[in-house]
Amino acid sequence: MSESNIPHKSSNSHEKIEKNVGLMAVLIAVAVSFGGLAEIVPLMFQAEAIKPLPGVKPYPALQLAGRDVYVREGCYNCHSQMVRTLRFETERYGHYSLAGESVYDRPFQWGSKRTGPDLARVGGRYSDDWHRVHLTDPRAVVPESNMPSFPWLEKNEIDGQQVAAHMRALKKLGDPYTDAQIQRAADDVAGKTELDAVVAYLQGLGKHAPRGG
Repeated sequence: MSESNIPHKSSNSHEKIEKNVGLMAVLIAVAVSFGGLAEIVPLMFQAEAIKPLPGVKPYPALQLAGRDVYVREGCYNCHSQMVRTLRFETERYGHYSLAGESVYDRPFQWGSKRTGPDLARVGGRYSDDWHRVHLTDPRAVVPESNMPSFPWLEKNEIDGQQVAAHMRALKKLGDPYTDAQIQRAADDVAGKTELDAVVAYLQGLGKHAPRGG
């Protein structure tokens, strides 16, 4: 076989593949699959190694209830909880978000939508009273706000048994709740409203984040 024939045969092979739509589709799928595996598999092993940051623990009963209300009301549709690694972000919000902060978030609330400001570092920035007014009548504290009001949160009481059941489910998934914490959950939220719970949740966001940008 002469060397002059090799490029010609290679060219013919490419033409056969390009003209065979079915074969082309199969080869593309194989290539994409291998590429996806090369990216996903290392991340799966890395996920197993992610540890919570110092001080990060499963949500206490009241905060867990507040997080459930936050998700139920769709707050994530307008507020992200992810400070990106960009200078203008860290100067405004603080240290960029780390995976170790969200170990016990199921599902995590990182998101990308910001009709309202990011909330990853909102804990402690405002008083409890400010949050209460803001949730029930946003324009009373931020006149230009387009956030809807949530007045019913002040009337709805937390179901302690439901919170305890949620904690038991999370324990099965690996969250290190103790039996004592679960048994005490109903008492911890007794007489508390959904407004109390959401405020508690918001005040805990970013509490254990690294300092600085």
